[in-house]
Amino acid sequence: MKSIGKYILSVIFIAGIAFFYSCNPAKEFDVLIVGGGASGTAAGIQAARLDSKTLIVEEFEWLGGALTSAGVSCIDGNYKMPAGIFGEFRDYLSDYYGGLDSLRTGWVSSVCAEPSVMNAAFKSLAAKEKKLEVWYKSVVSGIEKRPDGWVVTINRDGKEETVRCRILIDGTELGDIAKACGVKYDIGMDDRDISGEDIAPEDANDVIQDITYVAILKDFGEKDMTIEKPAGYDPSIFYCTCKNDLCSNPDSGTVLWEKHQMITYGKLPNNKYMINWPINGNDYYVNMIEMDKEQRDSALQVLKNFTLSYVYFMQTELGFKNLGLADDEYPTADKLPFIPYHRESRRIHGKVRFSVNQMVHPYGQVQPLYRTAIAVGDYPVDHHHARYKEKSKLPEIHFYPVPSFGLPLGTLLPEDVDNLIVTEKSISVTNIVNGATRLQPVLVQIGQAAGALAGLAVKEGICPDEVSVRDVQDIILEGNGYLLPYLDIPVKKAHFKALQHIGATGILKGRGANVGWSNQTWFDADSVLTYAGLASGISDYTDGQVSPENTDKALTVEEAFELVRAVKESDRSSGVGVDVPEGDGRSLLWEELGLSDYSLDRPVTRKEFAVLMDAVVDPFHAREIDITGKFI
Repeated sequence: MKSIGKYILSVIFIAGIAFFYSCNPAKEFDVLIVGGGASGTAAGIQAARLDSKTLIVEEFEWLGGALTSAGVSCIDGNYKMPAGIFGEFRDYLSDYYGGLDSLRTGWVSSVCAEPSVMNAAFKSLAAKEKKLEVWYKSVVSGIEKRPDGWVVTINRDGKEETVRCRILIDGTELGDIAKACGVKYDIGMDDRDISGEDIAPEDANDVIQDITYVAILKDFGEKDMTIEKPAGYDPSIFYCTCKNDLCSNPDSGTVLWEKHQMITYGKLPNNKYMINWPINGNDYYVNMIEMDKEQRDSALQVLKNFTLSYVYFMQTELGFKNLGLADDEYPTADKLPFIPYHRESRRIHGKVRFSVNQMVHPYGQVQPLYRTAIAVGDYPVDHHHARYKEKSKLPEIHFYPVPSFGLPLGTLLPEDVDNLIVTEKSISVTNIVNGATRLQPVLVQIGQAAGALAGLAVKEGICPDEVSVRDVQDIILEGNGYLLPYLDIPVKKAHFKALQHIGATGILKGRGANVGWSNQTWFDADSVLTYAGLASGISDYTDGQVSPENTDKALTVEEAFELVRAVKESDRSSGVGVDVPEGDGRSLLWEELGLSDYSLDRPVTRKEFAVLMDAVVDPFHAREIDITGKFI
């Protein structure tokens, strides 16, 4: 009888499940993105542009993450490289406020805007994509891996929804989806012997960067906007936030600014101020990455109280009583952003791992990852550890000098879970590198690359790690994105793609530089090309079949034509480009390529050679590369 009873109960249970799913059928999408942050929003836009039916699931009611929901609305870096969707986003801000110069309101950045306007910018871009759907007030409550994709349970504003998708993208702030999917990851600083970075600590630790709960203040004129004194308020924590009579013992080596310079650091349009001040300001140390929801919520209350204490200090001790929490930014009860600014997350174990060595010396590595680049950054390695109690024991990596860099595609792909792409701060980079890749323009580009990778995988019916690197890079370039951060040929200039192509093959290599706060890479487009400048690149590309002499002798235009012909005729070229003409045909081709001053006996420039090589050989497409950048 017991067995019959169990059988009846199991039948009822199965019937109940079947009834539930018949009443709540799974919604089908090609691509599901969890997290409508800077990366997630860009991923959704790009995937939809590739005709993938795409869904973004976002916990709150805004898009843009760090730029909007966290209030970090003064953009760090990439001013001269407005790449892809990030460039479209910046154009919206420029149009809204009346030109780029109108965005120069603060001194920490050349692009400052109100978070609410940035949210409107992302929503405007997303709304143009008919294949993109966004669910707000939605969180994931369950994930199941299937051979052909994923089944994800979503709590959508209190109602359970089931979604099936081919490709899942983690766009969360802390890599929560990657963890739920079983991806291996690291938290905190890396072991020096494992990362290979001389400036890393000898032993790994779980120390992350300080978190900041930003406040957006507004000038209310003569009105006293002083808030109620926060619980546990201790003004001494903030005494040395700027030059003032309260600061009697500033930290050694710390530059203190006048209070009016401090407050205008993140000045926004319409007399608002982004309070994200790193010098004894509202940075706070807490590692909440592995906390559960209840623990995180508790930690967030502490963070909020700390920021409100800082606001109260500025109002009562520094005389900024006219500055109050903006009442026209966030629809929250406390007028604070939806989320804090997380500078660090889980960092996945990816198909490749990007280290500071590869960032500083991209051409001297076993893996030529620069060939696989899909995003660029030009901000220093910036780590915030001032609020960590044992900061003196940590390595000094604050503003470690690096050139501008190209971020490898393989950092987005977990090494052990397929049909999953990871974005935001959770990509496969070292702790040190995260200090440069966490910046907002890079996050948007990471998202765009993720969307391209997902869209191509759906279109071709394959896993993301099977998609051609060059195909992803083509999508990036078609969308006015950068692969490599050359400053001398901007995205809207002629020959931009040709130089990006040749640089991404390594036939000609860029020159990195660090000048003060400026992190640069130059193609040296107008410089005369020497044999030494391309000998290793040509030899590597042709597997030694064509090996120019390694001398400082300059190539002439005629020698450039002959060298390009030799490469085209090598067994390592598929011959996809145009034929090398003879006689007068060369001058015609030169003109057709948009080049000037045709003369066979004069020295050729690096740009001219790159344009000629790109047209005749098309090495960017003629030889495929793998995820590590090696020629296949």
